[in-house]
Amino acid sequence: MTSAALNTDTDAAWEEWGRRDPYFGVLTNPKFRRSAMTTSSRSEFFRSGQVHVDYVMAMVQQYIDADFRPKSVLDFGCGVGRTLIPLARIARNAVGLDISRSMLREARKNCDEYQLPNVRLVLSNHLVSSTLGSFDFVHSFIVFQHIPPARGRETLRRLLQHLAPGGVAALHFCYSKQHLAGTHGVAPQIDPSVGDHSELRPPRPAGADPEMQMNAYNVNELLFLIQNQGVSRFHVDFTDHGGELGIFIFFQMNRSAT
Repeated sequence: MTSAALNTDTDAAWEEWGRRDPYFGVLTNPKFRRSAMTTSSRSEFFRSGQVHVDYVMAMVQQYIDADFRPKSVLDFGCGVGRTLIPLARIARNAVGLDISRSMLREARKNCDEYQLPNVRLVLSNHLVSSTLGSFDFVHSFIVFQHIPPARGRETLRRLLQHLAPGGVAALHFCYSKQHLAGTHGVAPQIDPSVGDHSELRPPRPAGADPEMQMNAYNVNELLFLIQNQGVSRFHVDFTDHGGELGIFIFFQMNRSAT
């Protein structure tokens, strides 16, 4: 399978998640299945977004900029609005970007329910349109892991171009897998001359969940891109989602960056 085909497959999978089970696609807990969702679990889902944004703002103010208060925010991979909604509450303008039209339709209903007219929702192709403008806060959490790394690196580069001088970003990436401890979390390299062996994957049974890729990124490549866009200091927290090890990076664009 070519890289282009792989990228297309991930887009189609996330549109299918948006149609079939959008809340579980965001947080894979059985209580957030469409068939199991209750008023209580739905409230819990959105409370988790508020808890997350409170944590993010605390980290930014503790380690990056004590006086930071976002006015314009970009939430990349906004899904149904779990983190976009609390971000919109603290900013003047908020943009939610997602690859799935179905996710965005659900996000619009949720933003309207929470009476947030300052939210704009934009369909993404992961490469991030240059027409979006600039933002003083760019956020993405548990999103890049579902994007093939070659495409994700280009997406990161373009997102950084939307971060205004002095702007702050909080971006999450998986980098390793706990079950690969024997190779220090690094998957064996595949010889590109023999393909990626995707043709050996068993076919998905009828009615099964869409694919949910969990991709690991090379941290050196990420930091190279970030530093070369005008960042001189950052803070990182480690994350662990069921053995998928990650880093949540907080940083500020130099005020003199162009």
